[in-house]
Amino acid sequence: MSEQSAWRLLAILRITLGFIFLWTFLDKMFGLGFATSPNKSWLVGVSPTGGFLTYGTNGVFADIFKSLSGLVIVDYLFVLGMFGVGSALTLGIGMQIATVSGVLLILLIYLSRFPPANNPLVDEHLIYILCLLILYVSRAGEYWGLGKWWTSTKIVRRFPILG
Repeated sequence: MSEQSAWRLLAILRITLGFIFLWTFLDKMFGLGFATSPNKSWLVGVSPTGGFLTYGTNGVFADIFKSLSGLVIVDYLFVLGMFGVGSALTLGIGMQIATVSGVLLILLIYLSRFPPANNPLVDEHLIYILCLLILYVSRAGEYWGLGKWWTSTKIVRRFPILG
């Protein structure tokens, strides 16, 4: 495989993983009828995390996550996190902060259902985390993305974590 092919695959991984985060934001915000029906969207006042935290958590840490259900700050952090991580990955900007934030989001979701149902340790959440870590170390935002431009901006030069 050529180096250019590897860069293309990393770009496709970045964009598709970004779309997973963005789709979660869009579906929870607008109730597009996939995981969230229109009458349960955040726009009509329904908590985007309440159902999952109340009914979808299980395992070792379930009680901790259930206690977070209904907290407005949790809803905002989740929705804004999904939007921010998804946008950054899709555009290829802010890859450091986006991948670290994405790892934290996915790790919390993983822990809310630990241990996984179909394997004693590994499920798709850990695969997503590994993909995010690969994107973190690979500068994947620079290919088919705005990463090169973004890292040259004044704000990123001043605050490198935004790169």
